[in-house]
Amino acid sequence: MITFINRNLKMFFRDKTAVFFSLLAVFIVLGLYIVFLGDVWVDSFKEIKGAKNLMNCWIMAGLIGVTSVTANIGAFGIMVEDKSKNKIKDFVVSPMKNYKIMGGYILSSFIVGSIMSIIALIISQAYLLYSKAELLSFNQLIEVVIIILLTTLSNSAMILFIVSLFNSQKAFSTASSIIGTLIGFITGIYLPISMLPKNVQLIVKSFPTSHGISILRQIFMEKQMNESFANISGSYMDEFKEAMGVVYYIDDKIITNTTSVFILIGSALLFFILSILVISKKKK
Repeated sequence: MITFINRNLKMFFRDKTAVFFSLLAVFIVLGLYIVFLGDVWVDSFKEIKGAKNLMNCWIMAGLIGVTSVTANIGAFGIMVEDKSKNKIKDFVVSPMKNYKIMGGYILSSFIVGSIMSIIALIISQAYLLYSKAELLSFNQLIEVVIIILLTTLSNSAMILFIVSLFNSQKAFSTASSIIGTLIGFITGIYLPISMLPKNVQLIVKSFPTSHGISILRQIFMEKQMNESFANISGSYMDEFKEAMGVVYYIDDKIITNTTSVFILIGSALLFFILSILVISKKKK
């Protein structure tokens, strides 16, 4: 399986266009925030000290979460190409087990997604330094990397399942465009969750990636929130955190970080199993 993973990684990084588009979401989200969204959100929180820096930290956390999705989509283009050229049939009829085939795709995608997300992390720190916002401490960086890995693993399994349903590159390209367009909304990046309809809010809270982003926001915003809300009632800060998707509530009960981690791990296992079932059915 290691040879298979190396083969997938070489194919991805050899395609400079695929690498570029994997990071394109970073620059799109950052550009939208700088040109349009940033000032709108900051103006909404004029009463909060350091609102600009607070929102900078908020968007940077979301940017990393989105990258872990878009990078995975780009990496799984190799699997779609293998299917469209019938190469995957050679793998399926080979002595290699189905779970190893799926594992090879998911692990190579996981590696790509992790690398691209860490690059996004570096970009986020550079932007925070430029905007004179609080940078992450060493311990916080370790925490962020761990959450990146968990979120990327969950996204890899989810995209693997979606990709296993397609056989043509055209269909995959269409699906990729749709996912790329919607991902910013269903993770509460373009609009805070409080501005979305109740039904859409439930979708956001049910989406595994959103839970990874929620934890990232807590880490990124911790220092700045302590400073910004130092002289403001704790209830207002709790309302802010709920409105901005820093924490999620279900039936007035907060979703803990432990629960969010279990959601990420559980979704990874679920989608991986579903992907094996799909390819096993096609093999028959």
